[in-house]
Amino acid sequence: MTDLFDHALSQRMMTDSPLAARMRPRTLDEYIGQDHIVGQGRLLRRAIEADRLFASILLWGPPGTGKTTLAMVIANTTKSHFETISAVLMGVAELRRVITDAKERRKLHNTRTILFVDEVHRWNKAQQDALLPHVEDGTIILIGATTENPYFEVIGALVSRSRIFQLKPLSDDETQKVIERAITDSQRGYGLRPINILPEAMDHLIRVAGGDARNALNALELAAETTSPDSSGVINITLDVAVESIQQRAILYDKDGDAHYDTISAFIKSVRGSDPDAALYWLAKMLYAGESPRFILRRLLILAGEDIGLGDPLGLVVASAAMQAFEFVGMPEGVFPIVEATLYLATAPKSNSAVSYFKAYAKIEQEGKVDVPKHLQDSNRDAKGLGHGEGYIYPHEAEGHHIGQQYLPRELLGTYFYRPSDQGYEQAVQDRLARWREAQRKALNIESTTQLPDLSVNEVNAIKQKMMKR
Repeated sequence: MTDLFDHALSQRMMTDSPLAARMRPRTLDEYIGQDHIVGQGRLLRRAIEADRLFASILLWGPPGTGKTTLAMVIANTTKSHFETISAVLMGVAELRRVITDAKERRKLHNTRTILFVDEVHRWNKAQQDALLPHVEDGTIILIGATTENPYFEVIGALVSRSRIFQLKPLSDDETQKVIERAITDSQRGYGLRPINILPEAMDHLIRVAGGDARNALNALELAAETTSPDSSGVINITLDVAVESIQQRAILYDKDGDAHYDTISAFIKSVRGSDPDAALYWLAKMLYAGESPRFILRRLLILAGEDIGLGDPLGLVVASAAMQAFEFVGMPEGVFPIVEATLYLATAPKSNSAVSYFKAYAKIEQEGKVDVPKHLQDSNRDAKGLGHGEGYIYPHEAEGHHIGQQYLPRELLGTYFYRPSDQGYEQAVQDRLARWREAQRKALNIESTTQLPDLSVNEVNAIKQKMMKR
């Protein structure tokens, strides 16, 4: 009797469930999208179809791309025992119960246990550590789903013992297939109800859903359930209905997650790469999603010093002015100084010669302590007693306001850290500096010079990390 009631309850829940839940694919043949990991002949598809999922996997992708659905497909396919827990709702106590049952099941029935942990990144390090030994000894096979980069949000030991599969937003064609299947499916969708979705309405739903199948189905359901049939009994979903059902594109943007860092990275790289159109696009995406304008302005200020540099010294002035102007004005009008700074920097001559500093920093690390030449020392304190500053020539008293005297320690004479670029303002610096260096070389009888090679991005970043730790 209980089974009959349970079955009836299950049927009612299925009927009353949201469309997205009812239309969840049950097999790989019903699964739409992610052909790069579950297409015909792909490793994961072969493993699922053969029920040979021996290694743990992490499914990483934006919402609505099919992570949970793929786990349910595996559950419907495998002969192993399948357990599901949510990292948001359950902790170590529930995990211990699953582990205990898994060991007993393997001991008594030689049955494997596959554990699906939704939002696995929500577990802290201690909770993830509790899972590790049981993944390692094969007690459970883990399927973890996460919207965040597992290389940052999942402990390294767990990542190293898992295969990572990255899911991508659905394409427009794939989103359309999801919608059309829901309209025509007579068991779980709207196949028994006459629904006519106009082409422009379909295009709007696809475009605004943004590759999120759940978002598209939720919008379709809202449109179908709130639109009255016409005189012939047909539910016509027009563009106006579609706009009301899904009014704003869902932007994937978590201020503490991957989208935050990926989008600001795309923005900075677009400005650095002198593409004002791409820079405006990524700027609009960040502001649309609620990013802090101050964060964007700080990054522009850094870029002005690092990537525009002396190619256009006004770049730093413009970025600083934009930051100050924003503090006076605020949003929404404060967007104008942000846009102005973005466009100015994107279209300015570029020079990263300021990273020459890191060559000098690296040389300091190599050389250790080097005394300041006596003529460069402060003469205000010990000029009489110790001769500090003796022999120094004031450049403004020389012709051209330049004198070829020694400024580096004797051991480093002829070492050139700075190499001007040939861009913008700095192009004029090249000729001027060449003359000054030649005059100094002759005045000091420097026989050989060394232009230190530019550092790679990785080398500069490594020095920055050292600086942060000091």
